[in-house]
Amino acid sequence: MADDQRIQATRTIEAPTTAVFDVLSNPARHAELDGSGFVISDEKTDRITAVGQTFRMNMQGPHMGGEYQTDNVVTGYDQNHLLAWRTAPAGQEPPGWEWVWQLTANGADATDVTVVYDWSEVTDPDLLKKITFPLVPQEALESSLGKLAEAVSG
Repeated sequence: MADDQRIQATRTIEAPTTAVFDVLSNPARHAELDGSGFVISDEKTDRITAVGQTFRMNMQGPHMGGEYQTDNVVTGYDQNHLLAWRTAPAGQEPPGWEWVWQLTANGADATDVTVVYDWSEVTDPDLLKKITFPLVPQEALESSLGKLAEAVSG
């Protein structure tokens, strides 16, 4: 599904929700899952356990002139069902885009995973001139789901 302010992708992964959530809730694994090529590594490896936590990632991309860091504020947490966070340049307030991972059990050993990239709350006109959304294309979301399937089975 796509509209003018969000895109998403869904895939069934042959693993229980607990295994999928275990990988997603560990920022140290996010570079391995990233289909965009922007994530290099995590700066702080604490597992995500609650709304309000912040985790920092080391990133790279021409849209930011090379290497940079992001702070990711957890906005949604329901163990084995939902993880969501808003991303911002390190030390700044999130400008309005959010990543949402939804997990639904599909039997005992499979999980339907949906990843949503939503920029509907980005309102800063200067930012909207600098970045063309979606910065991360649909194919990258699909790639991330494939990488997640590999990570969970590996």
